[in-house]
Amino acid sequence: MSPQEFLSTAILLGVFVACAGCYGLLYTLARLRLSHVLMSMAYGAYLLQGVATVILLTQTSLAVVWKLLLVASFLIYAGIPPVTWRHLERTHQPVGHQS
Repeated sequence: MSPQEFLSTAILLGVFVACAGCYGLLYTLARLRLSHVLMSMAYGAYLLQGVATVILLTQTSLAVVWKLLLVASFLIYAGIPPVTWRHLERTHQPVGHQS
């Protein structure tokens, strides 16, 4: 891997992680404020993470195992904010209202 390819791959990996963080943050804000606009932005961040994933898969010389890890991470990230939100709602309900 050339230094230029190494740098571009590192930047793409940073974008991958930043998009995941933006998705989680925007998802949380959307749920707190009951905002469809923020939820659309959250899904947009997840979509951008998907674009970064495709570019990493097709345009970099990462080993197959790393590419598989990226795909698995991308798919798992989709569920983290909703599952975490449901858990927080369940654990912070007043006593007697838990189902």
